[in-house]
Amino acid sequence: MSHRRITKRKAVLAGAGAVGIAAAAVLLPQAYAGQEGARSDASAPRKMSAASAAELLQQLGEQLGESYGGAYYDAGKQQLVVNVVGDNNAIDVQVKKAGAVPRSVDNSASELSAAKSTLSREATVAGTSWAIDPRNNQVLVTADRTVTGERWDRLEAAVKDLGPGMARIQKSEGEFKTFLEGGDAIFGGGARCSLGFNVTTQDGSPGFLTAGHCGVAAEQWSEEAGGAPVGTVQEAVFPGAGDFALVTYDDPATEAPSEVDTGDGQTVAIARAADAAVGQDVIRMGSTTGLSDGQVTGLDATVNYPEGTVTGLVQTNVCAEPGDSGGALFTADGSAIGLTSGGSGDCTAGGETFFQPVTTALAAVGARIGDGSGDGAGDDNGANGAQENGGAGGDAGADDGAGAQDGGGVAEDNGGAQANAGANAGADAGPDAGNQGGADDTGAGGAGEAGGDAQGEAAGDDGGAHN
Repeated sequence: MSHRRITKRKAVLAGAGAVGIAAAAVLLPQAYAGQEGARSDASAPRKMSAASAAELLQQLGEQLGESYGGAYYDAGKQQLVVNVVGDNNAIDVQVKKAGAVPRSVDNSASELSAAKSTLSREATVAGTSWAIDPRNNQVLVTADRTVTGERWDRLEAAVKDLGPGMARIQKSEGEFKTFLEGGDAIFGGGARCSLGFNVTTQDGSPGFLTAGHCGVAAEQWSEEAGGAPVGTVQEAVFPGAGDFALVTYDDPATEAPSEVDTGDGQTVAIARAADAAVGQDVIRMGSTTGLSDGQVTGLDATVNYPEGTVTGLVQTNVCAEPGDSGGALFTADGSAIGLTSGGSGDCTAGGETFFQPVTTALAAVGARIGDGSGDGAGDDNGANGAQENGGAGGDAGADDGAGAQDGGGVAEDNGGAQANAGANAGADAGPDAGNQGGADDTGAGGAGEAGGDAQGEAAGDDGGAHN
């Protein structure tokens, strides 16, 4: 098993679709319908779907240069809102002619990206994260409940030094940790994780993606605790530039359908990989907590776990609990978005959860998902300029090498298990979850309270050293 590192440049290849725009606030396939209606005036804002807005920004964002301050989708008005630094009439006209709405802001996307880089240098402590919030034109800094005393003072001072209006701090009631499990259970080396998405590797062999901290915990994985191995880890990245692993099935004849098992014999077909967008509605499947839904709240997030720093993640308000790591984050129309990494809180109190972008993982390991459409979008074509982080390489290089922070190499712990009967299903897929073993990184090994009605039997120990 190779635990190779990948370059920051490759790790941020989330594609030009990851531009900080939002999808409609419903978990329905029609949220991705084509643009609606035609403009009566060439300079009037046009109504469009979130997918159409993403396509427009791919063309528009990289043309705006330093005037670009990020963008998002106004779901109520069905309009793309483009942040423009200052009062630049020529840029405003350009944005309007494209059918979007210009919005005057103070901070450019490149300035916000530079602020993230500064935080990575000066405030990297376990229990913190930061991501660009285009709707508030700021860097959103989150500190969990463990950030107190000198660590809090250090973080607060770093944010203040960025200058007024550049960043803001919010406190999380929970504790940032990785979540072992989610989706279909897989077991290895005493750890219990989740199969995220089935993929086809470069040589045509079947395999699957899961969380990198799972791939580092064990080399071989089985479908049952103590069962015969069915897959072997080929690549794993954690901590560092991502949290993903590629596992290939030991039997090349294994049937590996491109779908998510949502329980009760129901599945959602996964046709493609796609980039996340701020405000986009997403669904997570985990066998600890069942189906949960929420929205993407930030892109290119840096998370400082106790095991080390991980960069390039998607931040959401989707709940998760110990046992959900590696599980699938997807959309109702069958787009694979992310792999559950970790976060804070639970499905009773809520909290933040971070996900490894699927497109980045596929690009790094050379695999494809579904029919391959959208996989690795943005590879080496310069389209990354339209990303929410300003597109000029983001904080490339600044976050590199940050993976050995604050007690790297913490062993994953023992976990209890519980089931959640279809928590927050929201869509018709609404199945019950199966029983899974949970894990957190405190070593306590207790399963948190689930937000559903059913609590499962304790099952499976979580373990496995992390780097």
